[in-house]
Amino acid sequence: MHVHVNAAESVDGKLSTREREQVPISGPADFDRMDELRAGVDGVLVGVGTVLADDPRLTVKDADRRARRERHGKPANPARVVADSRARTPPDAEVLDNAAATYVLVSEDADDADVAALSASGATVITAGSGRVDLTAAFDRLEAHGVERLLVEGGGELIFSLFEADLVDRLTVYVGSVVIGGRDAPTLADGEGFTDPDSFPELSLTEVERLDDGVVLAYDA
Repeated sequence: MHVHVNAAESVDGKLSTREREQVPISGPADFDRMDELRAGVDGVLVGVGTVLADDPRLTVKDADRRARRERHGKPANPARVVADSRARTPPDAEVLDNAAATYVLVSEDADDADVAALSASGATVITAGSGRVDLTAAFDRLEAHGVERLLVEGGGELIFSLFEADLVDRLTVYVGSVVIGGRDAPTLADGEGFTDPDSFPELSLTEVERLDDGVVLAYDA
């Protein structure tokens, strides 16, 4: 599986405020870039925190791009994927509408009733790992469902876990001209963090593009 992490952050590396509220970091040109990225993948992944905070649909916005996918024999929208160890995704979340297939990745500790409610709402539930989702095993099962190119849109806990598991192939980051601040505000890679410099994931900067009032940095991992 090819895993592409895409995010927008402030100059000081924050994804949103300490209250986890969305703030405008990028602009129309970057939104269009993100829509093109969605149109080119088989699935879009977020963590359950993003679902609970923002209730996104994770669909392709542009009608021409949806039509292009269909001309190539693909669904109009890529599958939505939620990493949700304890099955906290609400059964009425936007990602569970009928606009695309939805996969929820849970751990063995997820409550059976919550898992059943997600299945009844149309999700395909993939169980992998104890305590927290085993992303490597879950991705193997996603591939069996035809998800070979995956776009990750956050949040920070999930992105750190992907780097920790050495699952990231590409990273693109829009850096907007704004300072958010706050020691408790989410960053690009939260979680426990790496302590040994020898374990830091190494990235190779491949592109720099000015867009809106910011820059897009592209890295191979």
